[in-house]
Amino acid sequence: MSVDASRAATDGRTGPLEPPGGARAWLVWGVGVGVYFLAMFHRNGMSVAALEAQERFQVGPALLSLLPMLQLLVYVVLQVPTGLLADRIGPRRSLLMGLVSMALGVGLFAVAPSIELAVLGRVLIGLGDAVTFLNVIRLGALWFPRSRYALVSALTGVVGGLGQVASVTPLSLALEGVGWTASFLGAGVVTVLMMLLVLFAVRDRADGVSTAAPAERLSVWASVGEALRSPGPRVGMAHHAAVMAPYTTLTVLWGYAFLVEGVGMSSATAGLLLSGLGVATLWLSPVLGAFVGRSPGARRPFAMLLGGMLSLGWLALTLWPGGPPTPLVVAVLTVSAAGAVIAPALSFDFARDGVPAHRTGAASGLVNMSGFTTTVIATVSAGVILEALPEPHDVVAFQKAFLPLTGTTVLATLVLIALLWRYPARR
Repeated sequence: MSVDASRAATDGRTGPLEPPGGARAWLVWGVGVGVYFLAMFHRNGMSVAALEAQERFQVGPALLSLLPMLQLLVYVVLQVPTGLLADRIGPRRSLLMGLVSMALGVGLFAVAPSIELAVLGRVLIGLGDAVTFLNVIRLGALWFPRSRYALVSALTGVVGGLGQVASVTPLSLALEGVGWTASFLGAGVVTVLMMLLVLFAVRDRADGVSTAAPAERLSVWASVGEALRSPGPRVGMAHHAAVMAPYTTLTVLWGYAFLVEGVGMSSATAGLLLSGLGVATLWLSPVLGAFVGRSPGARRPFAMLLGGMLSLGWLALTLWPGGPPTPLVVAVLTVSAAGAVIAPALSFDFARDGVPAHRTGAASGLVNMSGFTTTVIATVSAGVILEALPEPHDVVAFQKAFLPLTGTTVLATLVLIALLWRYPARR
């Protein structure tokens, strides 16, 4: 008898333990991932509207740069609380709360007469954004069988990546055509319509699938403790920190400057390389997710191999005397982009090991927080180092600035390998 079967036979629940999947599951997940797509649209709207915002609020670029970083910090801080909230009230109500926050935030941002109210609007958007990903992941755990979870997690990450790309063209055209207020109010209307779609189409779990008994509900600290004691979430945290942070750090702030000022690429080439690698590697995640669902034993060697490649690549990039050659830079960026795309498929699949499906929120929150916390540390550290170095910043300056990122990648990889060395294979 399998572990899941024996658990189902002894835990006193009625009904099947594993969700059936099927067309209804894909519909529910599709609506949920639509919310995530919209959240990514809102998250990246600031980069499209940066010049207009600087003119509208009469602020300099230094103050304006705090808006996306503040939103990211709100996202990081709220990962575990929103995961615990999802465990208690379910993904449907959590997604609705997130949509309400995003709608209020984008509406306030549309009509804000001052930078202070604009900041408040972005914070509200950040609050709503923080809720979405974990609850879409949780819908995958509650609606699909365990063997499909890696694929659903991978597809969720792909849709989020598409949401990032999709925010550029329509919002820039809208800002040029109808102006600031109408553009962002229009985005708010779309958010309200998505709210109605979630209200009518999303349910927390499939009919006939049993829920957890009330006695199994854990306190906040017990939920976090359960996740931290389980080997799966710990592996997921190390994996996410090792493979997600390098490319995310580059796309958040420093990649473009590094390629133009440090490597000497043209602006067009640097932009094309960063965006092109992000899009070109999207297919890797669902392919790997489907493969892992059929052959879960492949997770362990693949995770160690990818972490090792990233560690060696960033060590070479930052320690190469006089600056790395351009082919090496492109190769390291390519592997980093692949790692960022692959991260959801493996990190959140590991996090499911040893944690019941109805309590995946805390585990997923810890995993997501580990990757984004590492990203914030690496991004801020690079800025501090560059600020201390004389301008103009050459390639050696960026090598020094990326030493903290290299250090966190190597450290997370060593922790990952240590955890995986005796990790039991999921069959």
